[in-house]
Amino acid sequence: MINTRRNSCRGSISGNSGPATHCRYEVSTSARRRSLSEGPARRRGSSCAYSVFGPPSDDYPSSLKQTIFTITIRFMLAVDLWISKKLGVCACEGSSWGGIRPLVRLVEISGHGIPWFIGTLYSLLRGETIAEKEIMLNLAFALLLDLLLVRVVKRFVRRRVPPQTRSDIFSSFFVERYSFPSGHASRAALCARFLLVQLADTTAMRVLVLGWAAAVSLSRLLLARHYVTDVGVGLAMGYCQYSVVERLWVTRDRLLDLLLTLLGRLAGIITYITELYIR
Repeated sequence: MINTRRNSCRGSISGNSGPATHCRYEVSTSARRRSLSEGPARRRGSSCAYSVFGPPSDDYPSSLKQTIFTITIRFMLAVDLWISKKLGVCACEGSSWGGIRPLVRLVEISGHGIPWFIGTLYSLLRGETIAEKEIMLNLAFALLLDLLLVRVVKRFVRRRVPPQTRSDIFSSFFVERYSFPSGHASRAALCARFLLVQLADTTAMRVLVLGWAAAVSLSRLLLARHYVTDVGVGLAMGYCQYSVVERLWVTRDRLLDLLLTLLGRLAGIITYITELYIR
């Protein structure tokens, strides 16, 4: 069969038109049949191998979630930056509200840690009753806890302060490099909740304490010391820290036990050192 077709093709080359036409028709028909039988499979294979819009991979949903999460975080940070920039109206003397900057600075100083530590230690030493000394002792413990936690979070996050703060030459000696979270806001929330629970008896005192905490937190934004998220997280931290202080409240009996334990260990160390020296 194959030889016959070859002969007919050879005959077409030598000049016989009839067999040549028949050969070409058979070759074209068989080629068309092979293309029809193999074409869909090849097209399907090529589309799977080289199609740009192929079936989604297994990582597509996770990558989409990561993209949405990244866009959301960036959008929130952009809004935070925009609001903080609008609120920094007392960043320097040339700002729109630069005339009230000294007053805002006084409010800022009232929330600093040094005045609170000095006042707490003075009240602890000058307290008349055991209850007052117990309250001041726990307030000192709360201030130390707040200072430690804020310092750790700042060192871990390492978010830089707003650029307006860097341009303030006088404040460069007192303002830290990192802004998240706000230590003033955390301290204000902690002390406000502590005073409301332990010392604030009247409604006027409660309003005064809450107004002071709000003013200290707002001063951080007006002076462009922190971003809005720094102040918000600081307030939340200070509010939650009081729960820790309340759970670990140091009473007079617990303090005496602690002092006796420390004195016993100190006496043991002194005795051990004395024995070593005698030998």
